[in-house]
Amino acid sequence: MRKVNAITLAGLGPEGYPQMAQNGSFDLLNPRHLKMFLLQERVCAFDINTVTRYNAAMMQPLTPKQLAQYIDHTLLKPDATAADIDQLCREAIEHGFWSVCVNGSRVAQAYALVENTNVKVACTVGFPLGAMSADVKRYEVEAAIDDGAQEIDVVLNIGKLKDGDDAYVLRELRDVAEAADERTVKVIFETCLLSRDEKIRACKLVVESGAHFVKTSTGFSTSGATTHDVQLMRQLVGGDFGVKASGGIKEAKIALAMIEAGATRLGTSSGVAIVKGVAGTSAY
Repeated sequence: MRKVNAITLAGLGPEGYPQMAQNGSFDLLNPRHLKMFLLQERVCAFDINTVTRYNAAMMQPLTPKQLAQYIDHTLLKPDATAADIDQLCREAIEHGFWSVCVNGSRVAQAYALVENTNVKVACTVGFPLGAMSADVKRYEVEAAIDDGAQEIDVVLNIGKLKDGDDAYVLRELRDVAEAADERTVKVIFETCLLSRDEKIRACKLVVESGAHFVKTSTGFSTSGATTHDVQLMRQLVGGDFGVKASGGIKEAKIALAMIEAGATRLGTSSGVAIVKGVAGTSAY
């Protein structure tokens, strides 16, 4: 057991959140995340300055700027045009979202638009079904990286998981992580199609694969993220791993509920509405 003082935690406080979001670790403004941090770090005591600072911080709501850093600003509709991607990127820059998330054919355009900003480009792979050849997924990753992608959101092979072919699933995810060459990899489960046991197995496989996040949904199936699934995934992967909630997150109260449940990233096309505190209209 060790004692942590205010100086130690200062480096992990609100101003350090973007770095924590990037690697999927703790947001110490979130009481649930703070508790997990303390348990993992085996903290036995605080000094009074630490208690005062973090009690005050946790009583305050996230600012729009802080909330924006959770968001992958997303546009994956098949009829999205170049003008739509331009608008997506302008909004991401204006509001300070963590990334824009686009389909593979739009990566180069998005990268050119955000290249000299803090906004990253995330690309979907095997989207939205996840049922294509593992070799095709690896090629998609390589092509996306060549075009400028800095993060990969890949759909798990759901059918192979249901077959019980965990070896296939793990091999495929390892190939994706290897092709990503240390870039952030988020693995999409489509939780609405999985049993509890399948979610448990999927989490274990993702952690073992070298990926960095588990992710709830594509936003294109029967339902999206739930706080129950986010809580389960957080419990299964532990505190020092990313959990991305996506699908149906259209307003601030839902976004904040997902964060409270343990999400360290949010996938949504309603990011502007969320940071403004109003309801969005998109299905994703």
